[in-house]
Amino acid sequence: MNLIESIRQGESKTLELKAQLPQHEQIAKTAVAFANTSGGKLVIGVSDDRQVVGLPEEDVLALQSQIGSIIFDRCHPAILPEMYTANLEGKTALVVEVFRGNLLPYYLKDSGKNQGTYLRVGSSNRKADFEHILELERQRRNQSFDEEVYRDTTLSALDLRPLLTRFAAIGKPLDAEKLKNLKLAQQEQGTDYPTQGLMILLGLLPHVATKCARFKGTDMSVFLDRKEYAGDLFTQLEQVEAFVKNHISLRGEIKGLQRTDTYEIPEAALREALVNAVIHRDYTNQGRDIKVGVYDDIVNVVSPGGFPNTLTAEALREGRSEIRNRVIARVFKELGYIEQWGSGIQRIKSACIAQGLAEPRIREKGDFVDVEFYRPAAGVGKTAETGGSAPENARKETGAPDYARLRPITPDPDKLPVEEARILLYLLDHGQISRKDAMSLLGLGETKVKALFVALAGREIIARRGQGRGTCYVLAHKPKDNGSE
Repeated sequence: MNLIESIRQGESKTLELKAQLPQHEQIAKTAVAFANTSGGKLVIGVSDDRQVVGLPEEDVLALQSQIGSIIFDRCHPAILPEMYTANLEGKTALVVEVFRGNLLPYYLKDSGKNQGTYLRVGSSNRKADFEHILELERQRRNQSFDEEVYRDTTLSALDLRPLLTRFAAIGKPLDAEKLKNLKLAQQEQGTDYPTQGLMILLGLLPHVATKCARFKGTDMSVFLDRKEYAGDLFTQLEQVEAFVKNHISLRGEIKGLQRTDTYEIPEAALREALVNAVIHRDYTNQGRDIKVGVYDDIVNVVSPGGFPNTLTAEALREGRSEIRNRVIARVFKELGYIEQWGSGIQRIKSACIAQGLAEPRIREKGDFVDVEFYRPAAGVGKTAETGGSAPENARKETGAPDYARLRPITPDPDKLPVEEARILLYLLDHGQISRKDAMSLLGLGETKVKALFVALAGREIIARRGQGRGTCYVLAHKPKDNGSE
């Protein structure tokens, strides 16, 4: 994709637009965020609404020198961007290209590592919390979280039968040596300890769970069925797949003397999406879990973590892959759950298209990865976010709220009920919300909406304004500065 095409699509994880030279701190934050994530371009001379305004050519050299000095003086470790001019619609723009760095984490010198580290989330720069900083340090060491030693128990104290059974079924032994080769165990001072990966695979950490729900209609207002599955990851996958199959249609077709039963969503595509969600989930985040929702129009799989820092949606379309959890992925590959690195998304799309379905929508929403399978009744348009247009009647927004945007409002946004999160996101975008607005937004009755307002007001997150028909609710406090731009 060339620069002008990227600009037409607007700001993103790898693109920021400025009509003129931004404040020095904004430049430094953007450089740090790009270097810590997947790199990106700051284009000066294009407004936020994608209009090319250009720069006086005589000012470009001075701007290059100024920007270079700002980034060098304010960022640590040193960031060395490439700067060049681009002719856009006959006007001159300055492109500041920052590449992903190897000396992670990058941060603002004046703020220090703990307060000055930023990541690119969507089209904004977000201050990294402690866990994100630890993850960046692991990336610098070329180590994944699931390779780290778990020292709260010993290997001998664990029941390994869920793993032993799976390996035995394919005729492979899982002895002490194999456990260490797969980085499922590590010896320290004569004692064998499990790694985080082994604890996750066995489902022994409390946050390793998957929540499933069947909703009535196309929103989350009414549950028809819901389940939460824990235990080892292999059993979870089987249970989740069975849950979805139980709530989608199965059609039979007679071919000759034989009957063939086919689910409305290809089993191979569904299984691949669930395996990907498990393998690529961010297990350092203990406040969120994988969620699978079955609606009248879609099947939605949401996994915490977003795309790995080095990847963009465009890179995924090109078949590139980056493994967040190497131990888990290696075990799944060994057991045959993964056929080939980097081909999962293409297999999902191909399976749906081969069955005459719309290409599923696969996208990064904040720090979640969101997969939407369109059920046959929802239309059969050709493609989706990762390469084309979705069915005309597909919903614009589904899945998990963008909890990352709520961190300036409440310290624990991930623990908010979905309905409360949606109210707060509405307030961030619109400034105020009435009871009628909330009823329309959530698809709930007046009594339930009133209860939500009371709960939020009781925790002093929102405040009531006005009386009678003029009553509305606003944020109780101005959002704290979380470093987003």
